[in-house]
Amino acid sequence: MTDKNHTCGAGQDSVPFMTCLIHILEEWFGVEQLEDYLNFANYLLWVFTPLILLILPYFTIFLLYLTIIFLHIYKRKNVLKEAYSHNLWDGARKTVATLWDGHAAVWHGYEVHGMEKVPEEGPALIIFYHGAIPIDFYYFMAKIFIHKGRTCRVVADHFVFKIPGFSLLLDVFCALHGPREKCVEILRSGHLLAISPGGVREALLSDETYNIVWGNRKGFAQVAIDAKVPIIPMFTQNIREGFRSLGGTRLFRWLYEKFRYPFAPMYGGFPVKLRTYLGDPIPYDPKVTAEELAEKTKNAVQALIDKHQRIPGNIMSALLERFHKQKIN
Repeated sequence: MTDKNHTCGAGQDSVPFMTCLIHILEEWFGVEQLEDYLNFANYLLWVFTPLILLILPYFTIFLLYLTIIFLHIYKRKNVLKEAYSHNLWDGARKTVATLWDGHAAVWHGYEVHGMEKVPEEGPALIIFYHGAIPIDFYYFMAKIFIHKGRTCRVVADHFVFKIPGFSLLLDVFCALHGPREKCVEILRSGHLLAISPGGVREALLSDETYNIVWGNRKGFAQVAIDAKVPIIPMFTQNIREGFRSLGGTRLFRWLYEKFRYPFAPMYGGFPVKLRTYLGDPIPYDPKVTAEELAEKTKNAVQALIDKHQRIPGNIMSALLERFHKQKIN
């Protein structure tokens, strides 16, 4: 070992720098064959990295099922109170919201900008861009419940209601799949309601260019007009860098169009910086048609993307944003 270090110290060109560095580290740590250990570690990294990238997205689903298990335990514990209390689930919602808010802070350094635009009381329709996994909306719901004391209803795709075990979770957090009349009724009752016009299609087919995939959908605009409520546009920075979908490939796109079910695999779960931005509310205007309001809302969401999102999105840059503060204009 000493001879090797002397050779390195002599500055001979025949000895590569990395070889010298390994010899020095072997001397410091008192181990031999350090290069073999490093090669083995590199091999393990090469083998397990793809597995980790594929498993991490499903960790979110695991967290959702943990939430469901907690709700079942909570329901069993309070079964006698259910018949006498209309607020049975408030304690569960607060507990779950706190847990998800903690996960958001630790894993993504999650922030919401423009929370003051969400009314303390009264109805509003929140329209948001749909990521591959809408984990940003889970975090946003938690923030709303913690800071505003309000439950934000959300319109979910039909397939979500068919996922085993999800019915209790969807009931407790007031998810619905429509129809339009039900959405209007909820808003007229003074509640917050969130809709992603792109839905599963946008989750699968959009990518790091953050193209909005709404097609000609304008039902959400008609809901806002019928309920006479403002629309609040919403977008979360780096949501596509946290999770990526392969839904845009020809095979998985065909499968979705054929069966209307998101078969596409996902990868990611990266601890990127997530910031949710709420745009200025679009007030109710009886003179505006559903087509005009839908276009106006789409432009508002696009403006948030243009202002706050790097295009195309970059995973490494999104990770580095965890270490510096965003300048607020």
